[in-house]
Formats: sequence, C-alpha cells, structure tokens
Amino acid sequence: MASRLHAFNRFELKYLVPVEQAAEIRDELAERMDQDLNSPVGGYGVWSLYYDTPQLRFYWEKIEGLKFRRKLRIRHYGNFDGVTDESPVCVEIKQRVNRVTQKRRITLPYGTARRLCDERQMVEHSPKESPFIQEVLELVVRLNLQPTAITGYQREALVGRDADTGLRVTFDRRIRGRDRDFHFGIPTPENRFTIPPHMSVMEIKVNERTPYWITDLAARRNLSLVRISKYVQSIEAFGMAPRSAFHVNEADYPPPTTTPTTQLPPGQLAAHNAPVKAGAQ
Repeated sequence: MASRLHAFNRFELKYLVPVEQAAEIRDELAERMDQDLNSPVGGYGVWSLYYDTPQLRFYWEKIEGLKFRRKLRIRHYGNFDGVTDESPVCVEIKQRVNRVTQKRRITLPYGTARRLCDERQMVEHSPKESPFIQEVLELVVRLNLQPTAITGYQREALVGRDADTGLRVTFDRRIRGRDRDFHFGIPTPENRFTIPPHMSVMEIKVNERTPYWITDLAARRNLSLVRISKYVQSIEAFGMAPRSAFHVNEADYPPPTTTPTTQLPPGQLAAHNAPVKAGAQ
C-alpha cells in the first residue's frame, strides 16, 4: 500500500501577472520544462478549505510576518462534481520557517477528513501516520479551529527537467472563493472572484536555488515579486478583516483596454463582483 503521507520543503516566489502575459510565459517555459503529468490541457481545479481560530490567528500571523507560522487546510483537486465522503482529499499543514515553506499532508477520504477536522475525532491510521494525525487533532482542539474560508482556482503546472529537477512553476487563474457553505459536495455553491479575473498568480517553487534562466526571464519581463496569500485575500475580500498591505486592489491592476486583442468582454470585466459556480472552469 502506498504511503498516504507526504512532506516537502521548498522556496516559493510569487508574481501577479495578467492572464495573457502568463500564457506567453508558460509557452516560453515549456521550451525548457515539461507539463506536469497531473496537469491536463487547460489545467485542473484546486479547492482548499482553510481553518482558523475565531480571532483569525493564522491570518494575523501572516499579516504580522512571523518567522514561524502555519495553517491547516483540506484540499480537493478537480471539480466538485460527484464529491462524496469517499472522495480523496488532502489534510495539510502548511508552515513557514523563516524563508522556507514546509508542507506535510495526508490523503484521506473526505468523510474521514471531516471527522478529524470538523468533528475533532480520532480517525483510523497507521503507526507511521500517528504523529501527523495527532498534530492535526491537537491543533484543532487546542486552538478551537473552525472552517473559515474556501479558495479555488484553475492551475496549470510545469516541472523542471534534467538539471532543473525540483523546479516547479504554477499558473493559477480564476481565483475565487466563499466565506460560507463549506462542504465540498454542495451542488452549485456561489463563489466570488477574490483576485481580478484578468490577473493570475505565477509561483516559482524550488528546493534550493532558482535557476539563473528563470531569474533572467523574470527580469526581462519586468516581473515584480509580490507577497500575496490566497487565504489572506479571501479573508479581506469578504470583509472579515481590514484590508492590509497584502491585499490586491483592483484599481492597482485594471483590466487591459489598450488594444482590441487584449480587451476583455464587458461581462468578464465585472465578473469579480458576480457569483460564479464552483465547478465552472
């Protein structure tokens, strides 16, 4: 039986880029990188349910830039169509130690994950999985964690080849979420864009050092690093906390209007204020 536990450390660099430019960068990267085997043409859905304290402790730790911070989430890959208690999800602790991002997660049936995180019950596990399961349960009980926000987006992923093994670049678009209806299996829940729909988040993830040709590409295209968190963006977009320096203001990233080829349809320009269906791609 394959292990349900996974853990990895890496450095992450984030950029906020227009969707059209992201497509150009993706095509350029594809000359030196491979398509992730789990990333079909057009990408795949990623949905995360974040847990926090009633006082939003994890949110404020991010805002205050603590050297050590963590958060708990349940993550589902793909659409919500047909999600049942048997559907596989990942219970994940993501933490930051100085500049290193660490992720530890276990794959569980959705019903089991909910018993662990929502009902705060010990679930069946192997001896090897015990430390992580115990840590999740201790976090949920000690901090009184509760479902707080769902984020979702469409992701395309590339992976490094040859000397760049360990390099991963992702492009996340249609970044949206909700602050209620936290069950993944709810049919057609309403989500709202939390980042303007004409913008995407590009993340460069490396185990150690960023390849020189990646930094050269970023400089050549005038990409600027951003400190952005999809969870923080959701918290602030839904008015659960004041907007911080991390918040993406639409006024700072207006839709392109200079040429007909980059003009978005009128309906899409206002889409961030309109409800969209969870499974919509």
